[in-house]
Amino acid sequence: MPTHTPPVPTPVPAPAPAPTRWLWAGRILSALPILFLAFDGVAKAMRVPPVLDAFAKLGYSENVAGPLGITLLVCVALYAVPRTSMLGAILLTGYLGGAIATHVRVGDPLFSHILFPTYVAALVWGGLYLREARLGALLPLRK
Repeated sequence: MPTHTPPVPTPVPAPAPAPTRWLWAGRILSALPILFLAFDGVAKAMRVPPVLDAFAKLGYSENVAGPLGITLLVCVALYAVPRTSMLGAILLTGYLGGAIATHVRVGDPLFSHILFPTYVAALVWGGLYLREARLGALLPLRK
C-alpha cells in the first residue's frame, strides 16, 4: 500500500518594511486623524454642551453621546497601536460612514459636512498605507 506524504506548505515571505521616509510620513499623516478623533471621542464621552447641541440638531438623543464617544476612543486606540492598526482603520471607516449617513439624512452641505468624514478616512488609510508594510503588500500601489 503506497503512502502519500502531503506537500509541505511553503512559508509566505513577510513584506519588506517600508522605507524610513514613508514610515515617518505615515506616522505624521496618521497622527492627524488620531488627534482629531481622540479629541472628538473625549468630547462625546464627557458630553460637553456643544456636542449635545450638535446631537440634538442631528436628531440623536443625548444618551448616545457617551457610548459613541467611548466607541470612537476604542477604535482610535486600535488604530494607534501598530499591531491592531488595520482593524482600527476598518472600524474607523465604519464609524465615519455612519457620520456621512447622518449628515446626508439631515441635509447638511456636501463639502463641509457630508464629505468631511471622507477626508478623515483618507488620512486614516493614507497614513496606514505609508506606515504598514502589510497593507502595501495587499495593495501594491508603490514601488
